[in-house]
Amino acid sequence: MDVQTSLFFSFSVLIMVLIVARLAQRLLGVHLGGFRVFMAAVIGFALSGPIFAPIIGGFQNLRPGEDPGFGAVWVVVVLGMLAVLIPMVILVMAEALVPPGSIPGPIEVVKGLRGRISRGRRYSQITRIAIRHGLGPYLRGRGESLNDRSGKVRLARSLREALDDGGVTFVKLGQVLSTRRDLLPAEFVDELGRLQDQVAPLPWERVEPVLAAELGGPVDQVFAAFDRVPLAAASIAQAYTARLHTGEEVVVKVQRPGIGAVVAKDLDIVRRLAVTLESRTKWGRSLGMRDLAEGFAVAIREELDFRIEAANMAAVAATPSDQVTYPVPFTRMCTDRVLVMQRLNGKPLAGVPGESARLARDLLDTLLRQILLEGVFHADPHPGNIMVLDDGSLGLLDFGSVGRLDASVRAALQRFLMALNRQDPLGVTDALLEVVPRPEDIDEAGLERALGQFMARHLGPGMDSAAMFTDLFRIVSEYGLSIPPEVAAVFRALATLEGTLVRLAPGFNLITEARSFAGRYLAEQLSGTTLKEAVAQEAAALLPMVRRLPRRIERIASAAEHGRFSVNVRLFADERDRRYLTGLLHQVLLTVLGATAGIMAVFLLGTEGGPVSVAALNLSLFDLLGYNLLVIAAILVLRVLVLIFRRREDAPS
Repeated sequence: MDVQTSLFFSFSVLIMVLIVARLAQRLLGVHLGGFRVFMAAVIGFALSGPIFAPIIGGFQNLRPGEDPGFGAVWVVVVLGMLAVLIPMVILVMAEALVPPGSIPGPIEVVKGLRGRISRGRRYSQITRIAIRHGLGPYLRGRGESLNDRSGKVRLARSLREALDDGGVTFVKLGQVLSTRRDLLPAEFVDELGRLQDQVAPLPWERVEPVLAAELGGPVDQVFAAFDRVPLAAASIAQAYTARLHTGEEVVVKVQRPGIGAVVAKDLDIVRRLAVTLESRTKWGRSLGMRDLAEGFAVAIREELDFRIEAANMAAVAATPSDQVTYPVPFTRMCTDRVLVMQRLNGKPLAGVPGESARLARDLLDTLLRQILLEGVFHADPHPGNIMVLDDGSLGLLDFGSVGRLDASVRAALQRFLMALNRQDPLGVTDALLEVVPRPEDIDEAGLERALGQFMARHLGPGMDSAAMFTDLFRIVSEYGLSIPPEVAAVFRALATLEGTLVRLAPGFNLITEARSFAGRYLAEQLSGTTLKEAVAQEAAALLPMVRRLPRRIERIASAAEHGRFSVNVRLFADERDRRYLTGLLHQVLLTVLGATAGIMAVFLLGTEGGPVSVAALNLSLFDLLGYNLLVIAAILVLRVLVLIFRRREDAPS
């Protein structure tokens, strides 16, 4: 065989394989991967030769000039159907045994191998850190008992030190966990609350290239003056003081080089660990570890993009306050790794001695207004993010962590706080169930009693607000309530604020002041002007319906009087319901047709005699019809099976 003939033969085979692949996928009625379909067609084409050889050999025994008859055409049709049926069987078996996505492609294998090697190094490093801080026995499940407080304190200290050594992602994770009193015992919350995001500063030689690349020129050209000694250094960024050519004093926040890749790798590890815990442990599923890890990852990624922080800063500053000052960002100079903002003159709260109940009250009032009225609030008000300015007022810094609440959540939180102020258990329960997703089976009466006892214990004079938060989280956990991330950010901010308020004014009672704020807010809501505006808005919304109501009532009464009253109900008005029912009927019809064709094929193949259709193969007309029906039945059954397997894989786990 010459080269040209070989090429023509190969091209013809390829065309036939592609035609068979297209027909197999079309008959199955679902979209499958092109590579999978092509390989099934190639394997089917290879298997067709040995299967078809005996049938084709039967025609080779014909004498010269002998007519094989019209039945031979039917045999060719059956062979063509079998050529398509074999890849269909292969595809259905692959769909059942090896669902799409379970085996990665070559490119994914290479990328996955590189990522696995990189994660392996990081796993090894994290394991060494854990063992160095005494967490090895707990990783192997052989740690000491945690029934006594001393064991919890030792483990919490070891965990805090290990997270501190783990780097920026694990420090942030520990800081987030320190606010989740609903998840961790008090010993862990207190210990993790000591995690500080302060590290040794990087040398200027490593920071300068980042600034020059992000700002589009040398530092000395962009700024009139720039202090190379960092004002502060954290695990994500360093801050410097500078002066613009227009004379404004600014603070320049520069992201550490290479921090993005480190954080991405650690977030991948945290996500995989969360998936494992949720799939293998009951408590992991109950806490929703995957959602918690995803929320944590989103927050960290936002902190790595300084453009988001600049937008957060502008959003909070858009609601001016006479009590607290916010720095203004210079957005034209802000990038994802550099943030330029107004410099506030003063001292960090952590370094200011003395106490001021007025400043504490102003800070609490500002945060509650941000949460309950504006819906954009500072989610990390620890002492390092708060300054006492030279004029004696407060300044808020670091808007990398900002919470946002929609109007419905704000309204529910307002009702929750006002019901707490009235000590109304029913109102508190209703408001709480509006804030959190309502479980299908919840003991509302028991929850109402628990919240009533909670208020009786904690809303008296001189009560401890820290114990109040812990008790509230315990009730939420006991009744299977899941706090949404945005609401958890509110509680985290209030829990962090509590320590800041105590630093500002020892003995400051957050509960009393929050109830006072609720009273003032309630008075504002019920003032004459506000109440009149609310009534006017509701009346404007109801007016069109009120105008149409008399005519509709008259029509209903007239129809009832004359015996023409009827109710029209449209079944399956939703397109999704119609599609589901259509698909179900389609599968039932295919199953009935396939079963009928199969039964008829068995009867025909079992019937003796009948006119001879293909003498060369000793096939009667009944046999030929039976084989055709058998192939048709197999095709219909395979179409139903592939839909069943595909639906199983698409179903949520």
